Amino acid sequence: MSPPSSALSGDSPQGSRLLGEFIRLHRNRLSPAAAGLPSAGRRRAPGLRREELASLCGVSATWITWLEQGRSVAASAKTLERLSHALQLSTAERAYLFELARRRDPSEPTAPPKAVDVVLRSVHAMGHPAYVLNQRWDVVAGNAPAADLFLDWQADGTEADPTAPPNLFRFLFFNPQARLLIENWPVRSKRLVAEFRADCGGRLHTPPLRALIEELSARSPEFDALWKLNDVQEREGGERGFLHPRHGRLVYEQLTLRAALHPDYKLVMLLPITAA
Repeated sequence: MSPPSSALSGDSPQGSRLLGEFIRLHRNRLSPAAAGLPSAGRRRAPGLRREELASLCGVSATWITWLEQGRSVAASAKTLERLSHALQLSTAERAYLFELARRRDPSEPTAPPKAVDVVLRSVHAMGHPAYVLNQRWDVVAGNAPAADLFLDWQADGTEADPTAPPNLFRFLFFNPQARLLIENWPVRSKRLVAEFRADCGGRLHTPPLRALIEELSARSPEFDALWKLNDVQEREGGERGFLHPRHGRLVYEQLTLRAALHPDYKLVMLLPITAA
């Protein structure tokens, strides 16, 4: 397969660069042995060579090179499927790859319709902590139990727009109490950054997201280091522990639902398990 002249790979120079960087990082992380290939003697880098990845995908090494360089080259859904399989991407990583390439994954199921206003209103009828995040993970709706649990979502008061809704990452990285409130803060913060990258996908270059990421990177060395890992993970539920300054230890089961017609909105519910 020769390098095509038609365009697509993020629909913008920034999108193409992100796609190329993501592929290169995952190629470098995959060993020949894990890919079922012979090691072929000493290597300058532990990962796959471009020629090896190209062979696994049924494309030319030049095409892989151009893709990793961020050039505007065509990437069909079938080619992306082969690339995802060759790189042994997780479900979240595969979704992120397709999002960056601005292609629809043919394996993605179709969800039933749901109105976003119902999601926004529903949180106030719940007796347990519940809140709604938008694409930037701003808290666009939340009930009183969530505000109480998350200390009124306070950051440090130096946001560019004090009238803007609270943001989960500003709270997480700028409020010193968040590190005490959230059990195992280093692990949770790393996972949340990886989930956010997967959630944003190919929209990372859009102005609202770029502005937030640049602010977080400039003001938080910890966020900046985690962001540069380029990790992506699925947003999943599970047990979440908190050490609340007024209520002591609280443990919840987290459940996240997405509005099908408005997938940028996520309803997060914390269902009580126990308190101590």
